[in-house]
Amino acid sequence: MSSPRVAIIGGGIVGLATALRLQHRLPHTKITVFEKEPAVGRHQTGNNSGVLHAGLYYKPGSAKARLAVNGIRQMLTFCQEHSIRHEICGKLVVATDPAELPRLHDLHARGQQNGLTGLHLLTPEQIREIEPHAAGLLALRVPEEGIVDYQHVCDTMVALLRASGAQVLTNTPITKIEPTWVLNGEHQADFLINCAGLHCDRVSALAGERRNARIIPFRGEYYLLKPARQNLVNHLIYPVPDPSFPFLGVHFTRLIHGGIEAGPNAVLAFAREGYRWSDVSIPDLWDSLTFPGLWRFLVRYPSMASYEIRRSLSLKLFCASLQRLVPEIQPADISRGGAGVRAQAMLPNGDLVQDFLIVEREKALHLLNAPSPAATASLAIGDEIVDRIAARLT
Repeated sequence: MSSPRVAIIGGGIVGLATALRLQHRLPHTKITVFEKEPAVGRHQTGNNSGVLHAGLYYKPGSAKARLAVNGIRQMLTFCQEHSIRHEICGKLVVATDPAELPRLHDLHARGQQNGLTGLHLLTPEQIREIEPHAAGLLALRVPEEGIVDYQHVCDTMVALLRASGAQVLTNTPITKIEPTWVLNGEHQADFLINCAGLHCDRVSALAGERRNARIIPFRGEYYLLKPARQNLVNHLIYPVPDPSFPFLGVHFTRLIHGGIEAGPNAVLAFAREGYRWSDVSIPDLWDSLTFPGLWRFLVRYPSMASYEIRRSLSLKLFCASLQRLVPEIQPADISRGGAGVRAQAMLPNGDLVQDFLIVEREKALHLLNAPSPAATASLAIGDEIVDRIAARLT
């Protein structure tokens, strides 16, 4: 096939990184990225906290572990080559309860298995040398983690793609895909790559796939430390994850452009782009509520679901969860920040899809779950996708 036409749906960081890797590996391809928003990176990419994840939490041997460890190194190289602001500031994962100590030791072992370097455990005295205001019985220092400006990463990727002849079309939602890969009745493609994030399952359905996994949107809300209290946190402070709950828990993140962010929680959003309680989409909400998996999930985690809603509505309760890590923080020290919506794939039995989910067809590839660390790992994910499809494009 000479000069195959490849359509990539979704102008978030994963779609752009995939286009960049495809352009580098197979320069004869004609690449078009379709993004429905006026600019790229407007949803999951542009509304996360900007953390560079080194691969600590993920099950050894999983795609998440492999792609995170490889991906952070690729992302750092990319940022250095293109003068993108970033910082490797390190992270502390802090155990504040004796029950968390075995899990912290397990995390230490898991990180070592995943290839992280420089991990070491800290006593309470050593914790205070790094984070003087943090609580903790024991902490794991993760020196390879950092922060970055992901929007700048995306803008740089767009500039590189366009300079090399690829098209990045904004304000171009894909609403119809014909079996011969004619998009919206006018754009022809020989191969389709679906990186549509919050709408990836719907895009796959347009291309003829059954939606065996459904995207359920969970909103993560953040608070900001007020300027006078930003001295309470120096770097990144995370809790030890509770395996009985499906989400990581609130934590503190220093932002690349200044300030300290605290969060996120995890509440069911009433729209796939529902960044506030007032954002309601009847079609999106109906899509979630008619999915049996969501009800099975809620039956499995009733206390967590109730707590997350109450914490979302109560500054005092949100602050109390932050005080486990930094006891001095008071409600008057924080103010509402932004929010992001996580495109979480869920199975009909109520299980959350924990790893990357890729469905391949002869002339299409659908990325149907791209959880954290997708932003960090985006260039490695792009390599993975190109590895899978290269033979079909030559």
